[in-house]
Amino acid sequence: MKMMKMTREQYILATQQNSLPRTEHPQFYPVGIYGWRKRCLYFFVLLLLVTMIVNLAMTIWILKVMNFTVDGMGNLRVTKKGIRLEGISEFLLPLYVKEIHSRKINKEAQEITSQVIPKFTES
Repeated sequence: MKMMKMTREQYILATQQNSLPRTEHPQFYPVGIYGWRKRCLYFFVLLLLVTMIVNLAMTIWILKVMNFTVDGMGNLRVTKKGIRLEGISEFLLPLYVKEIHSRKINKEAQEITSQVIPKFTES
């Protein structure tokens, strides 16, 4: 038979008297987060929830104020031929385009507007 030798640490641990009283039923300690750690965890979860709700509300508000739709935003509409501007708009920076087309109007309206002269200035 093969004999196993006991190391010095194993011998000391095996022969040492344990100062803890042994009971028939071992004590069970609950596992989890308790006390101030639990309160901090709940606080951070609540803070995250409030931040998400405020973020969602601001996103919806921006979409509503800027008049975003599936077709475009504000007075700009995206079409297959390009971008269509409906209504009055102001450009804060220079606008560079290849072509500008005005809407098609009938002959009577063209006679009324023929006296209007467009004025373009260079900056």
